[in-house]
Amino acid sequence: MIFNTETGTDILLAKHYLDKEDIVAIPTETVYGLAANIFSEPAIKKVYSAKKRPATNPLIIHIANKEWIYELAEDVNEQAKLLIDNFMPGPLTILLPKKKLIPDMVTSGLPNVAIRLPAHPIANNLLKQLDYPLAAPSANPFGYISPTTAQHVYDQMGGKIPYILDGGKCKAGIESTIIGFKEHETVVYRLGSITIAELEAVVGKVILNSNTKDIVAPGMLKKHYSPRTPLLLTQNIEDALTQYTGKKIGLLTYDSYSQLLPYEHQIILGETKNMSLIAHNLYSAMHIMDAAGYDIIIVKRLPDEGIGRSINDRLNRASSL
Repeated sequence: MIFNTETGTDILLAKHYLDKEDIVAIPTETVYGLAANIFSEPAIKKVYSAKKRPATNPLIIHIANKEWIYELAEDVNEQAKLLIDNFMPGPLTILLPKKKLIPDMVTSGLPNVAIRLPAHPIANNLLKQLDYPLAAPSANPFGYISPTTAQHVYDQMGGKIPYILDGGKCKAGIESTIIGFKEHETVVYRLGSITIAELEAVVGKVILNSNTKDIVAPGMLKKHYSPRTPLLLTQNIEDALTQYTGKKIGLLTYDSYSQLLPYEHQIILGETKNMSLIAHNLYSAMHIMDAAGYDIIIVKRLPDEGIGRSINDRLNRASSL
């Protein structure tokens, strides 16, 4: 079906479409999500179809309040409770054993469900109007750059969905941190807006998942978040610019411009003293670069600490060179 996609701020109109088992794009503090009623098989199928998302890649459930966690999860351990109390609402997704009421299609047949309580006021207001949670993967074609504005969604999903609920530019700018539990250890399955140090301040030692073969949570694929333009992530900008002499190059960097490329072909993401601003700007800058007709996008690797580690994770998955 081809839609005349509308963009607006009407929460009740978004609810109307969701109640009809349609899908709509919604804002969160991380990225825009493509939302559907988790209990509607036709709606969930539309999400997978619109995104061209593999059925083996599970979805994150978005809830209106913490009470929903206990409705959806079979067991909530003490570590999970601490994280829920400290980081929800916010950009944290928790993997917990699912109850039978959650369709296998949502979890790709896996035993755990990914749950988060977003911190965006419009998303929260919408969720409170519904008597069901929402599955909401990023509102973009599978594998492509995540959207952080309503315009990004329209450019990628226009005609595929009836409505985009506009909540402005996403504050965090990269996806949620996904954590789970294995043999009493807290495991990070996807780096994100909440850092490992922030998690460890609450629950003690946290480990980073080392099994990259098995997909147990969203966002674990090696190739993801990618522009259509070839992207090179490098520590040495000067060598990379020299290597691609004669090509039309776009440069994403931080702290200062390179003297080897005209300024109009560069975007400064921010300064390393404010990594959150760099994360906030990342996907928007990638969208701009991808639309500019460059032969290659060169990106300077950030210091691999704090949220810089999460940003590098996204860029590593986006890189193609």
